[in-house]
Amino acid sequence: MLVVEDDPAMAAMVGRGLRRAGYAVDVVATGADAVWTIVETDFDVVILDAMIPAPDGFEVCRQVRERDRWVPVLMLTARDGVHDKVRGLDAGADDYLTKPFAFDELLARVRALTRREPAQRPAVLRVGDLTLDPASRSVRRGATPIPLSAKEFALLQELMRRAGETLTRTYLIEHVWDFAYDGGSNVVDVYVRYLRDKVDRPFDRDTIRTIRGAGYRLDPQA
Repeated sequence: MLVVEDDPAMAAMVGRGLRRAGYAVDVVATGADAVWTIVETDFDVVILDAMIPAPDGFEVCRQVRERDRWVPVLMLTARDGVHDKVRGLDAGADDYLTKPFAFDELLARVRALTRREPAQRPAVLRVGDLTLDPASRSVRRGATPIPLSAKEFALLQELMRRAGETLTRTYLIEHVWDFAYDGGSNVVDVYVRYLRDKVDRPFDRDTIRTIRGAGYRLDPQA
């Protein structure tokens, strides 16, 4: 098991507790060391602090996923906002724990991650000539790359996963933004417009359809 933590006291506490629980533990303190170690060594779980010397934990997770390393990652952070949780999960983390935490909870989450089947590279999504690769966080229309923000990427991924289905605003809020839909927010409509401006209109396409009174659908036949 690898612990990535730049606070010596926290690293010592976590490492000591894990060793007492029977795990072999390595510890590194920087993002650069973390990327190298994860790429070069097989671990059962990586416990990754978000706020470490550059690259930070979010970027470490993104880089190792891009290099096809699918070890389970439990991200630790002192921040408890939804934005940081979503950012960590979007970067490829498997679970998320906010500091301060009870060590028993950390241990329970580690056990849960080690019980999972070995992770595989996520399948590339294709709808017509639109391609989305969750591992490399890349999108293409034909051979043309399309740069998207993290939230645009997450929204397109959900639409492509359920291509041909009408997804309500409530569904999209809950699955892409991770908060309750209050009925008055237009955040979904705004981001659908952003997506259309990037993946449809430059290519003279109309694949993201508005279903009046219902929601949005990615049309595989468009």
